[in-house]
Amino acid sequence: MRLKSKLEKGEFAVLAELEPPKGIDVSLMLANAKKVKGKVDAFVVPEMSNAVMRMSSLGGALILKGNGLETVFQVNCRDRNRIALQADLLAAGAAGIANVMAVNGEDPRFGDHHEAKAVNDLDLIELIRTINILNNGKDMAGIELAGAPRFIVGSTVNAGASGQALMLELDVMKKKLETGTSFFITPPVFDVAGIQPFMERVDLSKTRVIPTVLLLKSVGMAKYIERHMDNVGIPAVIIDRIQKAPDRVRECIKIASETVSMLKKEGFGGAYISTLGWENRLPEILE
Repeated sequence: MRLKSKLEKGEFAVLAELEPPKGIDVSLMLANAKKVKGKVDAFVVPEMSNAVMRMSSLGGALILKGNGLETVFQVNCRDRNRIALQADLLAAGAAGIANVMAVNGEDPRFGDHHEAKAVNDLDLIELIRTINILNNGKDMAGIELAGAPRFIVGSTVNAGASGQALMLELDVMKKKLETGTSFFITPPVFDVAGIQPFMERVDLSKTRVIPTVLLLKSVGMAKYIERHMDNVGIPAVIIDRIQKAPDRVRECIKIASETVSMLKKEGFGGAYISTLGWENRLPEILE
C-alpha cells in the first residue's frame, strides 16, 4: 500500500489518472500503466468522467490490481443508490483495493447518454461517511459486516475558489476531514499564485492536498480553459510559451513536468497527473 505509506509519512505522492476503455479491450490501458510502474504510486480510475459511459472504475481498478498495480477506485453519487454503492465498496475491499476516492459525478446531460437520470441518493459528505461506516465494520442499516474493508479515503476540494465561495469550500473540506477523508484532489493548478488564498488557510503539513496537473494539448485548449473554466487560471506566460515553441506538444509536456516539480517544492502532498487520453505521454512527464 504505497499510497497509504506516503500519505502517512508526509512524502510526495504521484497519482496518475487512467481512463478505462469504452469497451472491453484493456490492452492499451495496461500497456500505458506498465510503462510508468514504479514511478506512479497509484492509478486513479475515473468513474465515467464527464458522464461518458465506459467501463466502470471498479472494473478498471480490478484489472490494474490483477496486474500488480496500485489503484484508487472512484465512486460517485450520480450513478448508484446507497445499496449499490455499499455493494461495490465491499467488492473492492474484498479484492484488496485499498484506496477509494469519493466524487459527485458530472450531470448526465453533459455526457453521451443525455436521457440518463442521476441517482444522487447520497450527497458527497454522506458517501464519505458511508465509506467510513463500512471501514468500522457495519453497513448503513447498522448491521455488522462479515469482515470490514480498510479504505484510505480521498475526495475533492476547489482550491481555486475565492471570497465567500472559498469560505464555503473550506467548511465542506472540514466536514470531509471530520468524516475520515485522508487526501484531497484539486482542480488543475498551473501557478500556485492562483490558489494563494486557499494556501494561506490550509496547513499543507497536516492536510494532504494533491493538485491536478493537467497536460495541455494545444494553445487553443489553454485559451479555452483560461476563458471558460471557473477557478482555473493559466498564466499568460504559459500560453505564450506554447505559442512560441517549435514543438508545441513537447512544450506542453515540459510544462506539466515542471508543474509536478513546483508542487513538490511548495510542500503539497503530491500531484495528480491528468492527460485526458494521452496516457502514453506519462513517461515523458515523469522523466
